[in-house]
Amino acid sequence: MKVLVVGSGAREHAIVRSLVLDPSVDEVVAAPGNPGIAAIAACEPVEGGVSSPEGVVALATRVGADLVVIGPEAPLVAGVADAVRAAGIACFGPSAEAARLEGSKAFAKEVMSAAEVPTGLAHLCTTVEEVEEALDALGAPHVVKEDGLAAGKGVVVTDSREDALEHARACLAKEGGAVVVEEFLDGPEVSLFVLSDGAVVVPLSPAQDFKRVGDDDAGPNTGGMGAYSPLDWAPAGLVDDVVARIAQPVVDEMRRRGTPFAGVLYVGLALTARGPRVIEFNARFGDPETQVVLARLLTPLGGVLRAAAEGRLESVPALRWSPDHAVTVVVAAESYPGTPRTGDVISGSDAVAGEPDAFVLHAGTALDEEGRLVSAGGRVLSVVATGRTLAEARRRVYAAVDGIGLDGSHHRRDIALKAEQGLVTA
Repeated sequence: MKVLVVGSGAREHAIVRSLVLDPSVDEVVAAPGNPGIAAIAACEPVEGGVSSPEGVVALATRVGADLVVIGPEAPLVAGVADAVRAAGIACFGPSAEAARLEGSKAFAKEVMSAAEVPTGLAHLCTTVEEVEEALDALGAPHVVKEDGLAAGKGVVVTDSREDALEHARACLAKEGGAVVVEEFLDGPEVSLFVLSDGAVVVPLSPAQDFKRVGDDDAGPNTGGMGAYSPLDWAPAGLVDDVVARIAQPVVDEMRRRGTPFAGVLYVGLALTARGPRVIEFNARFGDPETQVVLARLLTPLGGVLRAAAEGRLESVPALRWSPDHAVTVVVAAESYPGTPRTGDVISGSDAVAGEPDAFVLHAGTALDEEGRLVSAGGRVLSVVATGRTLAEARRRVYAAVDGIGLDGSHHRRDIALKAEQGLVTA
């Protein structure tokens, strides 16, 4: 089987790495990929970019892909998966209509309501006056989310009414701008990916990610600064409960609407005192949780994704998981999550490749004119390590991070620390 992976981040690097390890996969092509991916797979540009349906179909046809796996959200919302399937090529990724679960917070709330899925109260607002009323009705802490795609950075959670209003004004100022003002959901957060072929749901192992830029959850939201899996503190039966009460009802509702969801549904949860509540859905693998979840998956990935793409998930044997713990730490460029500084030389990442229990996944990297590896984005690298215990995985990942040089870079030192200390409870 030949697989085309669309995307260029650490999530795609993690997917490519797992596919390369699958004996049923003969070749992996990434589009456009990155320097890290290029070390293990072929990389090809996409004419018109990754959100061009015509460009992706043309490339998939040219390379003879048996399966296309779409990593980022923008191509899904742009209908790339629809075009690939229309060309007769198996595609892992939902249709544009189904991807609205991520593309519109308001649509996701509508589906959850119809499927009777537990979530927080929410108000869709298109004017500042509506936002003010919603903020007063729900009280602090205030949660304001941009309605459309925002790469994980369109959410503000704050006790300050003025900060909430400022974020809302910025979102509403955009063409067709709308925001969702939500009830704040207390309790530890959990990320659960479920694979679906439009009818059957197969859960992966849960993870927890860290959105804020600084230690102790200080500073603004980012695309994610680190993650770990498994969650030893999670309640027994959590995954089965989430599948039964959330994932399966949503997949059933999407099928009932005539827009079946085939791909990976990311369920972002808060484990509240009243039980699990949905914070958000994504229509693709999340970054950086994918890095730790796939690091522990023993079942070959390619066959599972193809079964989901071809409506055959029911025939897939139960997934097998390593008992090891996995932790990933994101090395970010100076000024991230603001406008990042780019072009700085990265050193030490090759040395990590010699470690049996740690590896580096590239996110925002490039090669300069002299062939040196340099930073080319906000989140530059995802460093991953595994260990028999969470403490061992943390020790290994930070030893690897400390061996990497990147001027001005920063990373969190407390990824999975509270879990290691037994301070996370649900």
